Formats: sequence, C-alpha cells, structure tokens
Amino acid sequence: MPEQYYKEALKAGQKEYRACIARGVSPVLPVLDDFVPEERVNLGISLGVVQVPAEFIVGTKTRGRTASFARNFMPILPEDTEFASKWRSLCGSHLKEGIRDPIKAYEYMNRFYVQEGNKRVSVLKFFDAATVTAEVIRIMPEPGTPESDLYYEFTEFYRVTHVNYVEFSKKGGYRELLKRMGRDPEALWTEDDRRRFSAVFHYFRTAFEERSGGKLNIRPGDALLSFLKIYPYKDLCAMTQSEIKKSVGKVWEELELQQEKTPIEVKPVPVEPRATLLTKVLTTATAAMGLKVGFVHDKTPEKSGWTHGHEQGRLYVEKVFGDRIGTVSYFNAMDPDPLTAINRAIDELCDVVFTTSPVLLPASLRAAVDNPGTLIMNCSINKSHRYVRTYYARIYEAKFIIGAIAGAMSEDGRIGYVCDYPIFGQIAGINAFALGARMVDPRSTVELEWSSVGGRKAAVERLTSRGIKLISAMDNARLYESGDKFGLYLVDGDRQTQLAAPLWNWGVYYEGLIRQILNGAIRTEYETSSKAINYYWGMSAGTVDVKVTDAVPEPVKRLAGYLREGISRWIVDPFIGPIHIQGGDTVGEPGRPFDLEEIISMDYLVENVAGRIPVYEELDSTGKATVESVGVEPARKPEAGQE
Repeated sequence: MPEQYYKEALKAGQKEYRACIARGVSPVLPVLDDFVPEERVNLGISLGVVQVPAEFIVGTKTRGRTASFARNFMPILPEDTEFASKWRSLCGSHLKEGIRDPIKAYEYMNRFYVQEGNKRVSVLKFFDAATVTAEVIRIMPEPGTPESDLYYEFTEFYRVTHVNYVEFSKKGGYRELLKRMGRDPEALWTEDDRRRFSAVFHYFRTAFEERSGGKLNIRPGDALLSFLKIYPYKDLCAMTQSEIKKSVGKVWEELELQQEKTPIEVKPVPVEPRATLLTKVLTTATAAMGLKVGFVHDKTPEKSGWTHGHEQGRLYVEKVFGDRIGTVSYFNAMDPDPLTAINRAIDELCDVVFTTSPVLLPASLRAAVDNPGTLIMNCSINKSHRYVRTYYARIYEAKFIIGAIAGAMSEDGRIGYVCDYPIFGQIAGINAFALGARMVDPRSTVELEWSSVGGRKAAVERLTSRGIKLISAMDNARLYESGDKFGLYLVDGDRQTQLAAPLWNWGVYYEGLIRQILNGAIRTEYETSSKAINYYWGMSAGTVDVKVTDAVPEPVKRLAGYLREGISRWIVDPFIGPIHIQGGDTVGEPGRPFDLEEIISMDYLVENVAGRIPVYEELDSTGKATVESVGVEPARKPEAGQE
C-alpha cells in the first residue's frame, strides 16, 4: 500500500507543480530564510510543543528540501529515488502506529516553516491530517504594517487562548470574538474552553465550506463573527451539527455580504419601482389584504422624545392610509428583552415591523433571519446587514442651517453643543453644525459636550459655567422635562429663548416607506441588489426640516430659508472638500461634495469643534448599549492603557 500511496502523492505533487507554473508562481516550497533576516530568526520565542494546523504549514526553513516537494508538500521526485523509499517507509509506519515524533518548525505570521520533518508533514498532509505536532519557535515581524499589526493582535489572542486556527482579515476581529463569546480578554482559557470552541468552530467551518464558503473572499473567522451577531455563542454551543448547518444556510446572504468592498447601498430619495407583472400582482394583493404595521420602541412616549416622535409618525400614517393599513405599537421593548417584543409583533401577524432605536438592531437582525416572511426595518444608519433594512434621516442638513443661525446670532463666537451618543449620523450632525457656524462667522468655535456622559443637565451646566449662552441641545422635545427647550436656544440667567430646532418628520418618512412597500419598490431594491439597503432621506424628501422662531432676526431667517431651499434642491451641500479636521489634517478633495457614505461614516470632528468623542467607558448604560450597535470606532475603543 505505501507504494500505491506514493504513486498517488507523486501524481498530486506533479499536478500542483504544473499548476503553479501555469499561474506564474514558484512551484516549490517557500523558504523562510529567503525573506526573514537571520537576526530576527535568532530572536525567536519558543512556544514549546503545540498542535499546528496542517493547512498553515506552508514552507521549509532552509532551501535544502525545496527540490523534493511541490508547493502543496506532495513529493515530486521519481519512485526509484532514495527519497521515495524513505517516504514509503514513513508512510508504512504512520499506517501501523501513527507518526508520534514532533516536527521542528518556525512560525512567522501564523504560518509554519519546517526545519526538521518535511517528509512527516508530507505524509500527514497526504492523509488529510488536521493538525501536526510541532516544536515551534515564533519569529515576530517588524511592526508598523497592517499585516503585522493584525498579527500582533493574534499573538495577544493566542496568549490567553492557545488557539491558532482562527484568523480574521481585519483588525479588531480577535477582540470582537472574545467579546461575543462573553469572555474577559485577559482570562486564560481552560482545556475545556479550548475543546468546546474547537468543536463548534469545526462544525461551523464545515457547514460554511459545504456551502462553497471557500469561494468567498472572506475567512471562516470573519464568517463566524457575522454569524455570532445573529446567534449568540451560547446558542451556537447548544446547536447540533445539523442545526449549525441549517442556521448557516439561513444567514448565508449575511455572510456573502462580508466580501463586498462597499457592503452598503444608500438610498437618498424615494424611488418608484420598475413596473413588472410580479410587482403589479404583489401590489394589488397587498392592497386587497391590507398591511399590518408594527412599531417596536425601546421606551415610551412619556419618557422619550424620540419615541414620542415615532409614535406621532404612526398616528400620521394611520390617517393618511386609512383602512389600507393597520398599525400597533409595542413599548418598553428592552423589558424583558427586545427579541420577545419583536416576536410578539410577528406572532400578532404584523407584515412589517419598524424597530425605532439602534439598540434594537441586534434583536431585529435575529428576528429577520428567523422570520423571512416579515419585513423588519431598523432606525439606524451605516450598518451592513442584508436581512434588515435600515432608515435614518439626514438630520445633518438641518444642523448645518441651525449652525449658520448660531454663527449669525453669537456675540462672541462661542457656541455650545450637546450631543446624545457618539454614533453614525450624529458625528455628521456635529460637523455640519460647526461648518454652518464657521460659514457665517469664521471665528466661531463649537464647544462640545455629551449627555450620555453624566446626563444632559450636567452637560448643559458645564457649558453655561464657562459663560456660553448659545446652546444647541436636544433634538426632540421631551415632554417629561417641563420647561426645557430643544434645538438651538439662548440662555440668559433663568430665561431660555428658543431660536431654531431640527424637525424629524417621521410621519412623512413612514408614509414614504409604506408607499414603497405597497408599490413593491422595497422588494425590488432588495432583489436587485446584493448589498445592505440603507434609506437615508432628507430635506428633498420632506423628512427633515428646520423650525425658526420669531426670536431670530428677519435677515437671519431669510438666510436660513435660502439654505433650506438650496439643500432641498441639491444645490447647497454642507460638506465640500477640503475640510480641516482636528489634529491639523484635511479630508475631501477640493471642490468635491462628500459622498453620502463618507458623511455617514464620519468618525472625526472638524477643526472648530472644541471637544472630543468620548470613549466607551465614559458612557452611561444606554450610551454603551447604543454604541455597541451603531457606535463610531473611536467610542468603541478602550481607553489608553486598557488594551
């Protein structure tokens, strides 16, 4: 039998050799000494005897054995050579008692290069061994490149887990995996931890590859992270192999989405669908049956101005559509958990479910995967989820106008700004406000505070204690805070005078979305795109507006009106490059308006903003929950020294 096995291995080696030549790559094993300086090799760190993934053994330490193997470690020397005889002998020993002696190898960037034991690796790879026992010396690369930085993250992960078979294509993956597993990043794994993870990862990877996951431009680790956003790790551990396979199939489009360079498709305006027989039939059928629409809120209208605005939007669409739709609201969805509230709406036969807060996004995604017949839409932005459409208003357009009003009304150029959460969309609002103020008054400075750090009242007091009288605070009137102003207001002792406020026209937004559901546009957009759909409507769609009070002088009112008209007609753009940001850098090309994707993903502040984006640990509990779902990267990072 060893003779026959060598024939098969030789055939596989020759095939790989020819294929490599055809592809224009070296047909023999890579040699570590060719690209790693000897001085770095001499600084290697011993890892002891460990199990090495066979697929990660890719080369040899020195050039001596390169003529014996093809790039896949299969032999290429004739059957009558001494090498072939030794390979067959080793093969026979493996079949009788197994290969027990560890090889010696160097690890560089989590790939292994054999110093002793090349034939052992060849035989084990021929028999599809998953791992190879090896005495390993690790060589650390020079830091400073994206690849080496990612590798250094891996070494921290390996330090606590001793897991070397999971890899990610982007920084942060290892930390996120531990977080989604509910693990302390500094807690050492036990042998039971490793066994459990090894089993579930094996089952997951098998299911992933059986669906041709190897053809996707993502790694199994990347796919696992996407899966864990929908099914928590404890649920994954409780699944059987067949259940994992079924669940991977249910979320497949979500996994495919991860290979997209630009996974989000932003829809800036409502569109009419192409008239097809199918859309006509579906539209007629939906209209005949009526549409039941559920609104799931994290709070109540009495406690949250945000929820109050969405509830007013629900009442608005009830009047607009009459008996063509029915609506129902579900409040306090976080008690006991949001998935229960969303499933209740589905169980009560809602065809469409709007979840009105970013903190409801994870539960929305899980419910959408488990209930593909229900359309679920979440009020958030810049999230790449295939099964949940998101919607948000371009409130930065209103903030730009209000910033211009503030610049015109400020006496000393100092303006206060209180923001709730450091999330996508809100950063653009801060920057637009600051640019609007500077457009009118080049000396203006916007002093930034956060209500999610110590509360809104404390944030306002920090501003007024510094002598700031012009403040932009809440974006929504909170009914329970009697006497508080929202939007831009002037503080004069105990007196507060409202000047302007952004308006979220949720009724108009929901009317537009429901019309797109009824006429088939949303279905068509989903079926004709492979990306995540984000609706991001603004003044041109009537979903955003600005209220200007009589306390604002008439010339400033006219300025606001001109800007509003220009933005609505796509003539005026708040963001045109270059824009100077904190730290002295510039972003954007001269004279070019920013793309919506660039605006949505802003995670920096413009230069006339005095303040910073808070880090995760500074936020209150609601702020942390919100940031975990849709927070910008600076707010999601641990403070310096905590990594």
